[in-house]
Amino acid sequence: MNDREIRDAYHRRRLSRQHRDPSTIVVDELGLKHGECRADIAVINGHMVGIEIKSDADSLDRLATQVEGYSSVFDRAVLVATDKHLANATSRIPSWWGIVRVQQGPRGGVDFVTVRPTMANPQVDSFAVAQLLWRDEAAQILSSLGAEPRQLRSSRAVLYGELVSQLSQCELRRQVRETMKMRFPWRESSSPS
Repeated sequence: MNDREIRDAYHRRRLSRQHRDPSTIVVDELGLKHGECRADIAVINGHMVGIEIKSDADSLDRLATQVEGYSSVFDRAVLVATDKHLANATSRIPSWWGIVRVQQGPRGGVDFVTVRPTMANPQVDSFAVAQLLWRDEAAQILSSLGAEPRQLRSSRAVLYGELVSQLSQCELRRQVRETMKMRFPWRESSSPS
């Protein structure tokens, strides 16, 4: 089973309800921390959930970087892995991450078995969450908070820092989720295959 087979099956079998929900977006290959890593699948609604897929063809070389990226922004995270990686990967992820085992079904399809349920991330990084915003989105939120026009011309890093200092983590996360859900092109590409 390759990544595409697993991803397509996960969208169909585990995320069909989220795809139908107009208050939810499902995004493949969401960049985290300005491209340091990408989430294979991100589900954004009242929470942000990151899903990392490890197929037989994958290696675990980048897993530490991926764990750090996912753990900085997602409220919950799930590792979806084949037996080839399951034991080794499980020892490398935080205990709050969920684990889903991928296996070949009796008729050749892809089956998923939950090995460990997800729990809430105990340590989200507010600055990393702010980095999910595009520069103009960060400026727009700051403008709504009364920022001066000259302040809005600052670098995106400064804008993110201002958001972190002016908003509680809960409100920042809410604003980021709502802003991301309004990105129109994602809405079109978020339907299951």
